Amino acid sequence: MTLDVVAPVAGRVVALADVPDEVFASGTTGPGLAIVPDGEAGVLDVVAPCAGLLASAKPHALVVEAGSFGVLVHLGVDTVTLHGRGSELLVVGGTTVEAGQLLTRWDVGVAAAAGLPLVTPVVVFELSELDVTPLVPLGHVVAAGDPLFRAKR
Repeated sequence: MTLDVVAPVAGRVVALADVPDEVFASGTTGPGLAIVPDGEAGVLDVVAPCAGLLASAKPHALVVEAGSFGVLVHLGVDTVTLHGRGSELLVVGGTTVEAGQLLTRWDVGVAAAAGLPLVTPVVVFELSELDVTPLVPLGHVVAAGDPLFRAKR
């Protein structure tokens, strides 16, 4: 079983190890990649990383369930402390979504002004043996909706 994951936001692709949060950097939440948005980008569109059920929709994090895969998109690090400021949810949890569908608008300037890292981890919850193959090289700049990685069980 495979799942293609697209970039939920525009930015530069980095390894999870480069995320300044030990839970993501260590792979505890699962494998994946991260994207560093341009801090001067203003309001970014955040799109669904894959087709499936939007199981959780919070201003700082989204989870899409696609079959036996769960994909987490965490908008920045410690952004939960903003209590939704700078994010506009456009789709509610429990909705079926398509890959690349607009879910949220995120004003990265709010997080940047608060001194929070903008790096956005995109991980697949590891329920069993899982391989993740990047579809773009590290350092590559992607647009929201561009291919990011393939997960395989």
